[in-house]
Amino acid sequence: MKRSLLILILLFVFSCNSEKKELFDITDSLVESLQTTYESYGVLGGNEHEKTTKDGLYRVKPIGRLINVKILKPVEDDVYEELKLELKNHYEGNSSVNDVYINNGGTIMIDCRN
Repeated sequence: MKRSLLILILLFVFSCNSEKKELFDITDSLVESLQTTYESYGVLGGNEHEKTTKDGLYRVKPIGRLINVKILKPVEDDVYEELKLELKNHYEGNSSVNDVYINNGGTIMIDCRN
């Protein structure tokens, strides 16, 4: 019984994570490139590095040393709050990321500033 419950919980966790795997892969790539390739994407320089997930749900755009994540469908604020928490947990312990927050424009920012 306990083993079955554990398996169900693990399946749920992995299915939730795989839903956003592409988004996390994109943000991971941009975070890493700020440590290895780019000092900054510049104010307008991020346009050529902007990516949209294949499912069309998220747009990721670097701006300077910030990475902007936007949900491309109308959603309630709690959906952004949930995504912010998932990204915050994903980058917990990563010294390249200072903070993950919802900015005044309503999108999520991954702060990689020095």
